[in-house]
Amino acid sequence: MGAEVQARMFTRADRRVFRKKVRSCVDAMKQMLDRGDFRDAVDKPDPLLGMEIEFNLVAGDMLPAMSNLAVLDAIDDDAVFQTELGQFNVEMNVEPGPLTGDNTFDLEEKLRSSLAVADARIHEHDAEMVMIGMLPTLQLEHLDREWITANPRYELLNEQIFAARGEDIELDVEGVALSGGTVEVLRADTNSVVPEAACTSMQLHLRVSPEEFAPHWNAAQCLAGPQVALAANSPFLAGKALWHESRIPIFEQATDTRTFELKNQGVRPRVWFGERWIHSVLDLFEENSRYFPALLPDVSDADPLAVLAAGGIPELKELQMHNGTVYRWNRPVYDCSDGKPHLRIENRVLPAGPTVLDIMANAAFYYGTVRALVNADRPLWSQMSFHAAEENLHIGAKHGLDAMLYWPGLGWVGADELILRRLLPLADEGLADFGLSSAAREKYLGVIEGRCLNRQTGAAWQRGRVAAGEAAGLGRTAALAEMMRAYIENMRSGNPVHLWD
Repeated sequence: MGAEVQARMFTRADRRVFRKKVRSCVDAMKQMLDRGDFRDAVDKPDPLLGMEIEFNLVAGDMLPAMSNLAVLDAIDDDAVFQTELGQFNVEMNVEPGPLTGDNTFDLEEKLRSSLAVADARIHEHDAEMVMIGMLPTLQLEHLDREWITANPRYELLNEQIFAARGEDIELDVEGVALSGGTVEVLRADTNSVVPEAACTSMQLHLRVSPEEFAPHWNAAQCLAGPQVALAANSPFLAGKALWHESRIPIFEQATDTRTFELKNQGVRPRVWFGERWIHSVLDLFEENSRYFPALLPDVSDADPLAVLAAGGIPELKELQMHNGTVYRWNRPVYDCSDGKPHLRIENRVLPAGPTVLDIMANAAFYYGTVRALVNADRPLWSQMSFHAAEENLHIGAKHGLDAMLYWPGLGWVGADELILRRLLPLADEGLADFGLSSAAREKYLGVIEGRCLNRQTGAAWQRGRVAAGEAAGLGRTAALAEMMRAYIENMRSGNPVHLWD
């Protein structure tokens, strides 16, 4: 969720000053790009695999455990584990590791070890961490304002979104029928942004030079639909069978500051795919400053243009704060490390889980395919409309590997066939170009291949298990709880989801 907020109340004057400061930050970035301030830091960035993973906390009865502060206190590792918006969430920051040789094996083992230590420390709190895109046993009463984590930033964010909207948030999702069932619909009003916390994701970071930012971002946008179809793991919320990756529509609705009338006027949503291919990272930051009013107008004392004029590197705090409240599925990130500026793309479309091996495979697929698309002789984004890429995201999220996606040269094609025939070879090519070993490529891309051949994502497994439970006479609540117990057991086994019974 970004930096802590110092101010507790914002005035109209704060908003005017903040808007000017964001504009100054954009102007400062333009000057930094023009004079080459990024080149020393990332002229040839080392390929690194960096990720953040959000977890749900569940109690022994498989209901959410509202105990993140106690859990974090027991884990006692602030450098790795932090709070998230909901009291039933924690986030893990995975230290970046080289995307070369066999180094991903070490990263995978460190991730397993960190989770094992954390898990051992929290059992006394009747809680365990679950990697899943959306906790199936969450009910509407778990999404009320009282379950926001006690943190000024989260509370302020909730207040500002509702002040901008002026009315309750509406959740409205028409699902995909389970085998032998009928289409289910979730329609509900909520008085908080806690439904956003229901959407637990894995975010992947890729550091790029300014010259390569636009092609990498465009490639990531092209890949979003196949990515989410392949990794879908969020089929249930509030007892309803919804999309295979219900995080996508729920997150879009949970932070929507627009009223019905503003939507009809074409006002842009804060959870945003975008509207065009870009030519520079400045395109994205300028759009953010031009289209979106501030939610958290916390103003620093620093003058970014004055810092530049004095030969320094500005932190651009207002730009970072504002950027953190515009939820692009592929978000541009400006940051400073050791006094040197750099740019990253934060890929946000993937759900958490189901296993460590699955998330490593999802990461490898993303990094490799994006790299190959950027290296292609003819850019893929010159062959398809931006709207087609956005449509792919929502079709892939709704239907998972059953989705029919549009792809240049193939037309409308099944997601599994697209990945097997076209994208897996690209992923292997891109990972080899990064320098990842053949053993690592075979391990992680083999998981992706198996998932497509078995047609079993986390969402498909969850849906099938619940449908089988109901066919055996269980009610929906009992079937969800039984499925969650089996999910956790399988998650702990470490076997990738395409091998689950």
